[in-house]
Amino acid sequence: MRHAVRRLLHMPLFTTIAVGTLAIGIGANAAVFSVVEGVLIKPLPFPDSGELVDVNHSAPGVGVASTGSSPFLHFTYHNESTTLQDVGLWRGDTSSITGRGEPEEVEEIDVTHRVLPALGVQPFLGRWFSERDDTPDSPATVILTYGYWKTKFGGDPAAVGQALVVDGRPRDIIGVMPERFRFLNRKPALILPLRLDPNKTFLGNFSYQGLARLKKGVTIEQATADVARMIPIAMARYPAFPGFSAKMFEEARLAPALKPLKEAFVGEIGGVLWVLMGTIGLVLLIACANVANLLLVRAEGRQQELAIRAALGAGTGHIVRELLSESVTLGVLGGVAGIGLAYAALRALVAVAPASLPRLDEIGIDAVVLAFTFLISIAAGLLFGAVPVIKYVGPGLVGALRGGGRTASESRERHRARNTLVVVQVALALVLLVGSGLMIRTFQALRRVDPGLVRPAELQTLRIGIPRTQVSDLVDVVRTEQAIAEKIAAIAGVSSVAMSSYAPMSGNDWRDPIFADDRVYPEGQIPPLRHYKFISPGLLKTTGNRVVAGRDFTWTDVYEKRPVVLVSETLARELWREPGAALGRRIRENTKGEWREVVGVVSDERDDGVDQKAPAIVMWPLLMAKFEGDDLFAQRSLTYFVRSSRTGSSGFLAEIGRAVWSVNPNLPLASVRTQQELLDRSMARTSFALVMLAIAGGMALLLGVAGVYGVISYAVSQRTREIGIRIALGARSGEVTRMFVAQGLRLASIGVACGLVAAVALTRLITSMLFDVKAIDPITYGAVAFGLAGAAALASTVPALHASSVDPVDALRAE
Repeated sequence: MRHAVRRLLHMPLFTTIAVGTLAIGIGANAAVFSVVEGVLIKPLPFPDSGELVDVNHSAPGVGVASTGSSPFLHFTYHNESTTLQDVGLWRGDTSSITGRGEPEEVEEIDVTHRVLPALGVQPFLGRWFSERDDTPDSPATVILTYGYWKTKFGGDPAAVGQALVVDGRPRDIIGVMPERFRFLNRKPALILPLRLDPNKTFLGNFSYQGLARLKKGVTIEQATADVARMIPIAMARYPAFPGFSAKMFEEARLAPALKPLKEAFVGEIGGVLWVLMGTIGLVLLIACANVANLLLVRAEGRQQELAIRAALGAGTGHIVRELLSESVTLGVLGGVAGIGLAYAALRALVAVAPASLPRLDEIGIDAVVLAFTFLISIAAGLLFGAVPVIKYVGPGLVGALRGGGRTASESRERHRARNTLVVVQVALALVLLVGSGLMIRTFQALRRVDPGLVRPAELQTLRIGIPRTQVSDLVDVVRTEQAIAEKIAAIAGVSSVAMSSYAPMSGNDWRDPIFADDRVYPEGQIPPLRHYKFISPGLLKTTGNRVVAGRDFTWTDVYEKRPVVLVSETLARELWREPGAALGRRIRENTKGEWREVVGVVSDERDDGVDQKAPAIVMWPLLMAKFEGDDLFAQRSLTYFVRSSRTGSSGFLAEIGRAVWSVNPNLPLASVRTQQELLDRSMARTSFALVMLAIAGGMALLLGVAGVYGVISYAVSQRTREIGIRIALGARSGEVTRMFVAQGLRLASIGVACGLVAAVALTRLITSMLFDVKAIDPITYGAVAFGLAGAAALASTVPALHASSVDPVDALRAE
């Protein structure tokens, strides 16, 4: 190894190029592996996290693959399960905090009392929730997370026992969670008890997530069977919500869909990361092929040296070790440089914080990543070092003493190994460039999708909730919401303001069936689930949606509680074939609800993301009589849409805050973002995959082109005498140039042909990430093939031009 390092130091240019090439390949692999390890391999930061399961369900009878969980199931599992312990429910929410400076909206997690014991994370201060804390009539309590405790209470241990005003109601602080506590992909400020009442529990209400710990020795298959056994018990034990029947829930065919908690937490990004790991592995292979070509050139120059060593008694094993020690040293040096590149790449990744990437704070260079990098550095060194060993070390080595003369030209056999490596590089580069091209085409297709919103960058969205303690009467709640909208509308630069129960593509929605008056529903049949949205008059004008038929709501409709409703164009076509035919029809939320007349049909919007079909949406007024079993119903938490060219500026947001507080000084602003941000976030998975594949494709292209350039340059250097003779005999410069460019194109064409075959097979792995583009897309394949061939031609042109400028006299004299 000492001799290997000494030899490499004597060739600084060769060593720098080889180490730099390897650093790109190894560093990229180290960076992506650190993401894979942090997200997919590393266990969740809870004791015995492999025992934690996500207690989810499916309802194939109504076409729902993931329903979440429900209180009626939770109580049954808690009392009846033989396989689950510490069964719990949780959901994310937000709360307004007052009494400690300016009012603020913070993220919270609502949990049943066994959720934190299931996770096994002891409080840093105080205690967990007790069973009594989780009952409806108990004193209100709250647990703080470490960051919020530090920010709001300065890390004072005396905070435990104090009161915090949450949604206008004082709550006793009973504990503080540890600094590193994370609740899956959420970073809440507060943890609150759900305080569910089993005596007021009905079938339905799947607005929660289930979580449990398996009992010792229990498998997830056994737990699934146990849950399947308990579902009929739960359905027989609790009554149906008024307007529904137990038969409807039987027809939904509720079934268990348990998963390990980490698998449920990571979601679809796991497949994307494994694909990226594979593509980055191809980049390393290309880098190895590039360095192998450099070593072949170097080994040819050392043939006589190696032959003399063999003649003096050095065995084949000794020579092999000597060559491999040099290549492994290069690999290790490339790995050291690669770790530096990986560290910089991960810093950039964390700074960007892709919305689709969970567990971002657990990604970093740790011992596992260092071990992985060391192993692939050694493996890479052995891989590219084996090529010159196989080519030049053997029984014929001593023949090199008498085989090389001054005028000996390089044989076709000596060219073949280097040409083969270039073909491999080009083929692998084409595979990566095709993958990158397909993702670019997907991104373009997503950008062309009409989300149903006009100029989303000019739509400022923010959420305001009005707690019962602030305004108790529901009519007054709606009047307050309207007054806030009018105050915001008076701000300079604001063209319109309206409200909705949620913003498109925000991930917050309400789904329930609807019943139409011209349809017959057999007993127990549940119609398909629809998106429920509660909107104010003027929302369509503000967001840019069109009224396809009929009219919008008016404030008279709202305050007189008229039984009217709007539906989306998709729903109108599904139920009545034509938007116009929907007008005058009546629908209701359950079999005992009030009939409400369809007065308008609204153009579709992509509520679930631009890569999903526009859903069927029912749009209800903000204030209604006799809805969902309530005599009077109103939305206390609304998203405000503010149309303005000033969106996003701090001064504009400050003016909005002052406008809101002029109506009620205790109402905080939450979820402040533009609709464009939500639109971009809906494409986060595609954007992340696109950027990563584009980087991999770019590196592959550079390395592949460098390989072609290197081979042609070496061919020119080895054929200098031949070139001189050709020119001396009358060959023109253009002919010489074309000869070498043709050689480069020949290699590239073979590589492209092989790469196209491999791409057809491998790009099927990314089918799930594509949108409106087929895995075998002629435009992408054609563009990449011609582009790569063109790049190879350009790479061949530089050394070819050098060849055409050779002076025949100097070339022959040099020989």
